[in-house]
Amino acid sequence: MALKKILPGRLGFGTAPLGNMFRAIPDEEARATVEAAWDQGVRYFDTAPFYGAGLSEQRLGEVLSTKPRDEFVLSTKVGRVILDELEEGARDLGEKGGIFEHGNRNKIVHEWTAEATERSIEG
Repeated sequence: MALKKILPGRLGFGTAPLGNMFRAIPDEEARATVEAAWDQGVRYFDTAPFYGAGLSEQRLGEVLSTKPRDEFVLSTKVGRVILDELEEGARDLGEKGGIFEHGNRNKIVHEWTAEATERSIEG
């Protein structure tokens, strides 16, 4: 079976705000934002595990899971793995410390190995 090549278009949707970047965003607002982008023809979506400790990926995935997979392009980053374990107390995220303070409380670990990348893709 041949795979259909998807071209992302000239405009992409960056999903850092879906991870509660700078402020808490209600789930419904996040969902409506992705749906509005889709309705306007956006078919390239970019996310990352760092965006709200997986919150952006979760929210984006909920909407895109209802769309035909051969109609969009999805990109993400590697190197940060989100664990099920929750962080307690203040987080040290370096210079990006306060950006995602309203995101998930899941523990973030840095793992730059091929195995971690493969696990992220499978997950």
